[in-house]
Amino acid sequence: MLSFRDTVRDDFEAVNQLIIDQLHSEVGLVENIGHYLIKAGGKRLRPLLVLLAAKACNYSGRRHIDLAVIIEFIHTATLLHDDVVDTSELRRGRFTANAQWGNAPSVLVGDFLYSRAFQMMVGLGNLDVMRILADTTNIISEGEVQQLVNIGDPNLSESAYLQVIGSKTAQLFKGAGHSAALLGETDAETCAALSNYGWHLGLAFQLIDDALDYTSDNTNLGKNTGDDLAEGKMTLPIIQAMRCGSEAQNQLLRKAIQAQDGAQLPAVIDIIKDTASLDYTFAAAKEQARQAKQCLNVLPPSKYHSAMLDLADFAVDRSY
Repeated sequence: MLSFRDTVRDDFEAVNQLIIDQLHSEVGLVENIGHYLIKAGGKRLRPLLVLLAAKACNYSGRRHIDLAVIIEFIHTATLLHDDVVDTSELRRGRFTANAQWGNAPSVLVGDFLYSRAFQMMVGLGNLDVMRILADTTNIISEGEVQQLVNIGDPNLSESAYLQVIGSKTAQLFKGAGHSAALLGETDAETCAALSNYGWHLGLAFQLIDDALDYTSDNTNLGKNTGDDLAEGKMTLPIIQAMRCGSEAQNQLLRKAIQAQDGAQLPAVIDIIKDTASLDYTFAAAKEQARQAKQCLNVLPPSKYHSAMLDLADFAVDRSY
C-alpha cells in the first residue's frame, strides 16, 4: 500500500486534506460522524485509483484531487447505509457509526456525504463525469437493493452473485477509472480500458473480501468474521461449497443461510475447506486481476502504470 501511495504521495495528502475541508458543516453531529469515519482510515483504493489513472493519462491539473474526494464520499456514504442495513457493529476494526450514534444519524450523514459529493461534481464542471458518476451511484443503489432481496436465498447462482457484486462494488471502481480518464481528455479506447480495469479490479477486490470473511480473524479483517453468514448472504465460497459438497453438507449450508445462523460458522468453514471452495474463489479473483492488468496494455509505460499493475496484485494478495 505504501508504494502505491508513494507514487502519488503529494496528491494523496491533498485528497486527505480536502476530505477534511469538505466535511465542514454547521451541524456538529455531521462533522463528528464524518471525522470519525475518516479517522478510521481504510485502504482508500478508489480515490487512489483516480489519482493513478489520471496521472497515467498525463493529466496535469488539480481536478483529480476533487474527483478522488467525490469517489471517496460516495463510497463512505454507501458504507454508512450498508452498516445500518446489515446491523453491523465493526468496520475497519472500530465500532460502526450506527453502533456509536444509532441508525438515524448514520443514514442522514450518509445522505449528507452523497449530496456533498454531488455539490463537488457540479464544481468540476464536466458533464461527462457527472453523467458517469450519477449512473454509477444509481447502479450501486440497485445492487444494494438486489443483495437485500437475495438475503437468505440458498439457490442464488454464481452468475446472479457476480451481477450483485458487480453493481454494488465493481461499479464504483469502474466509475473511478472512467471518470479519471475523462479528466485526462484521453481517447475513447483508453477511457474504455480504464473503465474495464476498474470493473475487473472491483470484482477481484470483492471476491477476496468474501473469501476473507471465512478465513481471517477479526483483528486482521477489521470486522466480525462470518458476518456474511450471519446476514444470510450467499457469496462465492458458499455457492461453490453447495455445488461440490455432499447432500448432508448441502443441507447444513442451506439451513444456515436461510436461518442466518452465525453459530454454524465453524461447521460452514469446515465444509468450505473440504470442498476447496476458497481455492475456487481465490482463483476467480486472480483471473479478474489478470484481466484488469491486461486492460492497461493501452497505456504507455510509466510509474503510474506500474503502480496500477501492483494495485491489481494487492487486491488479491492481501489478508485484510
